[in-house]
Amino acid sequence: MSSVAVLTQESFNEHRSGLLPEKAKAAVAGTSGAEDEDSLPTYKDAFPPLPEKPLPEGVQETGNAWTTKIRPLKSSVITQVFHVPLEERKYKDMNQFGEGDQAKVCLDIMHKTGAHLELSMAKDQGLSIMVSGKHDAVMKARKEIVSRLQTQASATVAIPKEHHRFVIGKSGEKLQELELKTATKIQIPRPEDPSNLIKISGTKEGLEKAKHEILLISAEQDKRAVERMNIEKVYHPFITGAYNKLVGELMQETGARINVPPPSVNKTEIVITGEKEQVALAIAKIKKIYEEKKKNATTIAVEVKKSQHKYVIGPKGNTLQEILDRTGVSVEIPPLDSSSETVILRGEPDRLGQALTEVYAKANSYTVSSVSAPSWLHRFIIGKKGQNLAKITQQMPKVHIEFTEGEDKITLEGPTKDVQIVQGQIEAIVTDLISRMDYTEISVDPKFHRHLIGKGGANINRIKELHKVSVRIPPDNEKSNLIRIEGDPQGVQEAKKELLELASRMENERTKDMIIEQRFHRAIIGQKGEKVKEIRDKFPEVIINFPDPAQKSDIVQLRGPRTEVEKCTKFMQKMVAEMVENSFSVSVPIFKQFHKNIIGKGGANIKKIREETNTKIDLPAENSNSEMIIITGKKANCEAAKNRILAIQKELVRGLFVSIPSKLHNSLIGSKGRFVRSIMEECGGVHIHFPTEGSGIDAVTIRGTAEEVEKAKKQLLSLAEEKENGEANGEVKEPADPLVPKKCDVIVLSGRKERCEAAVEALKALVPVSVAVEVPFELHRYIIGQKGSGIRKMMDEFEVNIQVPAHELQSDIISITGLASHLDRAKEGLLERVKELQAEQEDRALRSFKLTITVEPKYHPKIIGRKGAIITQIRNEHEVNIQFPEKNDENQDQITITGYEQNAVAARDAIQAIVDELEEMISEDITLDSKVHARIIGARGKGIRKIMDEFKVDVRFPQSGAADPNLVTVTGRPEHVDEAIDHLLNLEEEYMADVVENEAKMAYMKPSGSTASSMEEPRGPSKGFVVREAPWATGNEKAPDMSSSEEFPSFGAPVTNARSSPWGPKRF
Repeated sequence: MSSVAVLTQESFNEHRSGLLPEKAKAAVAGTSGAEDEDSLPTYKDAFPPLPEKPLPEGVQETGNAWTTKIRPLKSSVITQVFHVPLEERKYKDMNQFGEGDQAKVCLDIMHKTGAHLELSMAKDQGLSIMVSGKHDAVMKARKEIVSRLQTQASATVAIPKEHHRFVIGKSGEKLQELELKTATKIQIPRPEDPSNLIKISGTKEGLEKAKHEILLISAEQDKRAVERMNIEKVYHPFITGAYNKLVGELMQETGARINVPPPSVNKTEIVITGEKEQVALAIAKIKKIYEEKKKNATTIAVEVKKSQHKYVIGPKGNTLQEILDRTGVSVEIPPLDSSSETVILRGEPDRLGQALTEVYAKANSYTVSSVSAPSWLHRFIIGKKGQNLAKITQQMPKVHIEFTEGEDKITLEGPTKDVQIVQGQIEAIVTDLISRMDYTEISVDPKFHRHLIGKGGANINRIKELHKVSVRIPPDNEKSNLIRIEGDPQGVQEAKKELLELASRMENERTKDMIIEQRFHRAIIGQKGEKVKEIRDKFPEVIINFPDPAQKSDIVQLRGPRTEVEKCTKFMQKMVAEMVENSFSVSVPIFKQFHKNIIGKGGANIKKIREETNTKIDLPAENSNSEMIIITGKKANCEAAKNRILAIQKELVRGLFVSIPSKLHNSLIGSKGRFVRSIMEECGGVHIHFPTEGSGIDAVTIRGTAEEVEKAKKQLLSLAEEKENGEANGEVKEPADPLVPKKCDVIVLSGRKERCEAAVEALKALVPVSVAVEVPFELHRYIIGQKGSGIRKMMDEFEVNIQVPAHELQSDIISITGLASHLDRAKEGLLERVKELQAEQEDRALRSFKLTITVEPKYHPKIIGRKGAIITQIRNEHEVNIQFPEKNDENQDQITITGYEQNAVAARDAIQAIVDELEEMISEDITLDSKVHARIIGARGKGIRKIMDEFKVDVRFPQSGAADPNLVTVTGRPEHVDEAIDHLLNLEEEYMADVVENEAKMAYMKPSGSTASSMEEPRGPSKGFVVREAPWATGNEKAPDMSSSEEFPSFGAPVTNARSSPWGPKRF
C-alpha cells in the first residue's frame, strides 16, 4: 500500500522545520481508507517535473499536465481590426490622412467609447482601423466607425407586425444587441404605424447580417402558438396542483408555458403558449385531468363559522394548499363579501372524509377570547412604546391582541393553547394595575381648557411632572367638559385638587371691555409704558390689553378676578375722567400784533398765566397767519386763562361802535369778505365785526389801536356812503356806469408830466387783469393734479393765479388772473397742457382696446412658460397686458389682451402661433431603462434641459411608484420628437454599458449574498491539499522550507550551496 501525505496548515509548519516524526505519518496513513487513497492524485500528477533538455526528433513527448491543453485565461482587453474599402470610405482625401475631419471623428469616437483607435492605409487605399479596449467599448467603437467613417446603405425587411416586439426585446435590449452585433441602425415602425417594414441602414455586410438575424427571429416566432381553454374555476386547483407543483411538472414535461389565473381572479380562461406541438401536448394533458376530475369528483358542503374561514384558508392560502397536497381535495371558501358560511369540499369520494377532518381541525385550531380591562388601563397594559405588549407577543407571536378604543375589553386571537397563556398574562397585568392605579374625571367648562393647558402646555405639563399622573383634556372638536386624570391614587387626588382650584379661579375670572377714546390711549400707557406699568403693579392679577393703533378701536380689555377687574375699571374710569376734564380746549382770537404782549418779556406773562390757571396755552407760529391762541385744561381754568388773555388785549385795544344801516352790511363785506378784509389789512390789522345777518342791528364794531381804528372808521363810512348813494334816488336802482371810476379806485399822482405819465403806465402794468379760458370740465382734475400739484406748478411758473370752478358748477371756464404781461404766457401754457391731456386721453382710449382669444386651458401653462418667461416676452415685445382666466371664471378658455389695436392683434397672432405649434405636436412614449434616468436628467436637471432646448421638445420621466418606471414621454413636433428619441436611445445605450460595467465591477468587489452566506457557514477542519507518494513521505527527506531562499529563490537572485532537493534539479 502506498503512503499518503496530508498537508494542513499546522502540519506544514512542522514539515517546514523538519520536525515531523515518521510515527505521525504512519498514523495519518493508517487512518485513511484504501478507497480514499486511490482517489487522491500522486505527487507527480499534481507537480510534474519540467523536461531537462529538448527531446530528439522523432521521439514523442509523454503526456503530462504541462503538455495537455490548458484553457487560456481570457483577457478583459481585446483588439479587433476593421477594414473600410476605398469605395466605402466617407473621407477620401489622401492629403489629409492623420488630420482633418477623419482624424477629428476618430478622436471623438475614442473619447466617447473609451476604446483606442489606430489608423493605417492599405495598399488598395482602403482604411484599416485597429481598435483596442474592453469588449463593450470595442463594439461601440465599431458601430461608430461604421456609421461615421463608412458610407451607409439602407435596406428594408418585411416580417409580420406581431413579430416586431420580439426584435425589440425587453426594454429594447434585443434591438440594441442586434445593432451592436451588426454595426447597423435598425428602425422599427411604431405600434400605431400599420407598416410591417423594418428599415436597416449601415454597411453592405452589416445589412446582410441584420436582415438574416431579423428573419431568424421571425421564423422562430412562426413556430410558436397561443391557445386558450375555458375550464370551470372549481377544477383549476386540480390542474395547478398543491403549491403549483402539477402545473410546473406539466410545463417541464411539455415545454409549453401554462398560465392559470390565480384563485383571487374570477376568470376561467387558461392560456397555453409555446411551439405548436408543445401546446397541443399540454392541452391534451389538461383536458385529460379536467375530464377525469369532472367524472370522478364529488362534493360535500359543511357549515363553518365565517370568523373561522380565515383559519381554514391559512396565511396566503397555505392551509388550503396543504389540504389539497395531503388529500387531493379542493376546499372552496365563499368570498369575504359574502355572508354565506358554507364550505364546499370537492374531490375523490374516499378522500373527502380525511379532508373534512382536516378542515374542522384547522377551523377549531384557533380561538377568540377576551379579557375584561377598563379602557383607561389599555395604554398602561401596552406600555411605553408598546414595551409591555412586545414581551408577550415575542413569546407568543401567533396570538393577535386587539385593543378597541372605548371598550372595556381586550380581544385575543390565535392558537387555543397560546391564547390561554396570553390571557393569563394579561389578566395578571390588569389585576396588578387595578390594585395600584386609579383614575378620576372632573368637569370643567371647555372655554377654560386652553387656560388649564397654558402656553405651549406649560401648566398641564407641570401638573403631570409634579404629581406623576396622566391628564387627558378633550380636543376642541369633541366639545366635552370631562377631563380625565389617571395614575397613582394619591397623585390623582392632588392633581384633581389643583386643576379644580385653577378652574374655580378661572370661573371667577371676568373679562370686561372699557370704552376709552383712542386719543387717550397713549396718555394712559405713558412714555415707554411707565403709566400703564404703574396700573398693572397696582392690580397685578388684572391683564390690560390695548388695541393696535392701526385698528382705531376705543375698546380696552381687562381680564382677571371679578373684584380686581371692578377695582381696576373704576380706577381707570377716574383717570380717563380727569383726562377728559383736562382736555377741554378753547380758542381765543387775539390780534397778531398783540401776541408778543401776551407772551411777555422772556415768556413771563404766558408762564404766569399757565401756572396760575393750570392750563396749557399754545400760540401760533410767528410765520403763521392765524390769530387763534388755544387754551387746554379744565373748563373753569380755561375760562380764567381766556379772560386774563382778553384783558391784556383790552388794555391794548380801543373798541369803537359805528352805526351803519344793516341793509348795507353785505355790500360792505363784499364777495367772500373782499372789501372788509381789504380795509382790515390796509389799517394795520384792525378787527371789524358785523352783527349777525338778519338781526337788524346797525352797530359795527371796530377794534384795534386808536390810530388804526380811526382810519378804518373813515374808510368804512366812506364806503357805506358810496354804497348808499348808489342805491338812493328812486325805487328802481340803475346800475352804476362801469366807465365812471369809483372814488376809491382813483389814484392821484403829482409830479412832472412826463414822469407822471411813466408812473401811470407803470401802475397800469401792475394792475392785475383776468382772462377766461375754456377747458373741458372732465380735464379739470388732471390740470389740478394730485393734491393741487399741477395747478401750483403752473401758477409758480407763469406768476399768475388760476381759478378752477367748483366741481358742483360743472363749468368749462377757468379764470387766469395776473399781470397783463404774464397772462398770454399763462393762457398759452394752459392750452398746451389741455392739448397734452387730450392727446393722453385719446392715447388711453387707443390703449384700452381689448381682444379675446379662445385657447384650450391645457395649453395655458405652455403659453405662460417656465416662471412666466414666454408670456412676459410677448407682453414686453408687444407692449400689451395679457390676462388669463381666474380659477373660478366661467370662460376658462378665454385669454384677454389689452393695448393698442395693432399691438393686441400682433400679440394674439403670437399666442395663436404657439397654440398652432402645440396642436401640431405629438407625444410619443419610449422605453428607457430607469437605471439611466438620473444620468440623462443630470445634476439639477441640467442634462435634460439641454436636450429639451437642443431638440425643442418636452421630455417627461415617470413619477416614483409609476406602473412602468421605464416609460418616458417625449412631446414636440414630429421631426423633433424622432431626433430626440434617437438621441435618448443612443444615450441609454452608452450609459447602460457603463451600468453593466459597474455592476460587473461590483460583483468582484462585493460578494453576492449567497456567496457571503455560504462562506460564513461553519465547515469541518480542512485536510489541506492531499497527494500520494510525496518525496518527504517516501524517504528521509524533510519537507521544503518555504522561508529558505535556496529552496524558494526569488527571480534573478544568486544561489549558493547548491545541493540536490526533493523538488528535482534547479534550473535558472
